Amino acid sequence: MRIVLLGYMGSGKTTVGMTLAKDIGIDFLDLDAYIESCEGLSVPEIFDSKGEIYFRKKETEYLRQLLSGKDNFVLSTGGGTPCYGDNVDEILEGTKNVFYLKASIKELTKRLSKQKEHRPLIKNIADTDLPNFIGKHLFERGLFYEKSHHTIYCDNKTSQKISNEIKGLLV
Repeated sequence: MRIVLLGYMGSGKTTVGMTLAKDIGIDFLDLDAYIESCEGLSVPEIFDSKGEIYFRKKETEYLRQLLSGKDNFVLSTGGGTPCYGDNVDEILEGTKNVFYLKASIKELTKRLSKQKEHRPLIKNIADTDLPNFIGKHLFERGLFYEKSHHTIYCDNKTSQKISNEIKGLLV
């Protein structure tokens, strides 16, 4: 079984993914962590030293690697992963268990304002500008996220509750 979690940064993909993988007894994979391991650099370091275009090319390469070489995992993607190249189509062809973890702009702003130093796309955005930035991004990326087989609303829910919802929808 392959389960892929999509959603905006801060939506809980990693936390929910770890909970879900533990609940059903399969491996958890975080695409960003996998990229960091393969590249020997953190995602912010890749963005700073090699740029976003390099990162996106590598992201696609490593995504394909994971989808073609392994079964029985929960994969947490980066927020932008499905929005570049044909990544969303690759994901949808790779499994029937693709979940969009959807959080409101208000919830994402609350979460991300505490994590900015670890998020290359928002590290230089003022907290007051963060809701507009997130809203614009969600408008642009929503088309890709909405292609998921299922949408799970995440505001005011624990990772365990979200994991339970996903378990009830697996095919």
